[in-house]
Amino acid sequence: MNYKTHSFRHGEIILNNEPDYKIVWHELLSAIESITDNEIIKHHENNTRKAKSISESINNILKSKLVHLGWNEESYIFQDDEYSGNRWRLDFAKESISVEVAFNHGEAIAWNLIKPVLAGELNHVKKEIHTEIGVIICATKALKDKGGFDGAVGEYEKFLTYLNPLRDVLSVPMVIIGLEAPKSFEIKVQKVHGNNQGIVQRIDT
Repeated sequence: MNYKTHSFRHGEIILNNEPDYKIVWHELLSAIESITDNEIIKHHENNTRKAKSISESINNILKSKLVHLGWNEESYIFQDDEYSGNRWRLDFAKESISVEVAFNHGEAIAWNLIKPVLAGELNHVKKEIHTEIGVIICATKALKDKGGFDGAVGEYEKFLTYLNPLRDVLSVPMVIIGLEAPKSFEIKVQKVHGNNQGIVQRIDT
């Protein structure tokens, strides 16, 4: 997949230049770049749930690639059992880098940005993984439009508008990655047996 990036608090400079992060950072980017349109189409069309968008397919394909590379999935931010619910988990983590795949409602944008901070800041709850840099992966507006996403999903462009107002809160360096729309197909949402379903429509290139 193609993508665009936005660096916050010099996050991308740090990831590209610090030996402790560089290999893992490029591992993550390579995993994203290796996702093909055909992989997404195959996963989406074989999805027994008959999803409306390709968000689930992208998430599952990326998860498979990262777990294969040794990333921890759904790591708890805190070790305390009191904070063991899904809300207190990071999607992926490896060597002090935490990753959130944010295909959820726009109202969750601030929370998605704050989770890496909670995993990195000193506070009264012991950490399971100490985060030093956060990465947020989300959909660009173009991917939302072409991928069958719900209109309420928080897109890359909206994430960027949160960074300045939350600057004093977001103390951890971050990179926001916006996934671009596929080149060879788009999703057309249609009613199938009374339910909205995303149908793959190939594009002549």
